[in-house]
Amino acid sequence: MLENEITFRKLEIFLAFMDKRNISRTAEQLDLSTVSVHRALHTLEEGIRCPLFVHQGRNLTPLPAADTLAEYAREVCDLMRRGIEETRKSAGVGQGRLKLGTMYSLTLDTIPQLIMGLKLRRPLLELELVMGSNQDLLLKLEQQQVDAILISVSDSQIDPARYEALPLFKDDIYLASPSTSPLMSGPADLRDFRDEKFVSLNEGFATYHGFQEAFQVAGFEPQIVTRVNDIFSMINLVQAGVGHTLLPGRMRRIYQHSVRLMTLAAPYQMRQTIALVFARNRERDPDMLALVAEGRMYALSHRNSAALLADATLDPL
Repeated sequence: MLENEITFRKLEIFLAFMDKRNISRTAEQLDLSTVSVHRALHTLEEGIRCPLFVHQGRNLTPLPAADTLAEYAREVCDLMRRGIEETRKSAGVGQGRLKLGTMYSLTLDTIPQLIMGLKLRRPLLELELVMGSNQDLLLKLEQQQVDAILISVSDSQIDPARYEALPLFKDDIYLASPSTSPLMSGPADLRDFRDEKFVSLNEGFATYHGFQEAFQVAGFEPQIVTRVNDIFSMINLVQAGVGHTLLPGRMRRIYQHSVRLMTLAAPYQMRQTIALVFARNRERDPDMLALVAEGRMYALSHRNSAALLADATLDPL
């Protein structure tokens, strides 16, 4: 049975020392202190339960037993490195491929920007997109069918012990109506739409959760004509005059001329926080590091754009 003092890290330090035959040069190579190197060698010797070195002045000289251990330690460490590499291959980690889950609405702006940035950072990276609802994407992440997801964390329970969540931006929810609807002014009070028809996303989508909460506050059950499985189908139905809906502001740029978006009155106002979510045990994966770095750049760019827009609104001159 192996002693607790015998670890792969100590074996790596031991092998580096056997090559350098000098504690200071070993510490420099491994970016450690000389005290750390000496402690690792001493505790390894205790774990082996036989002398490996003798002190000659300030120098540490390996005994024949150390040469024997070094021979086997190299084989063990090399075998473990190959084992880790094959294990990562089996899991699809660090192989230049990344499966990214995303909500449909983020394919308009966020996803293209992230992909372009990733391609600059890692030109050979293959990226596969998987689209679905918040609920579906969280399940896929839990079952390791995707490597990371872009979802609304405002409507989801994220386990901080298992997952990292990098916020990218916040988005307000608006009332969306057909462009042919009578012109309405001021914030929309949902109580005024008690007799109107609505279209909705199915359960599990981020906007569906907010939709239900808003009408609970309004105190009535909306007349839902139909439910759909993607936000673009829902917008098409609104454009066609089938009914109203609630829509995140990120859709405004594309549909501002065909769908009327109105700010909700104060009791119904809500905001989604869009975040990149991934497993904590993947945070050192080079491909994931590149995605996270690009996510941070996107978040910074989004904050700067929002600040400039706010300044322009306050001071149009």
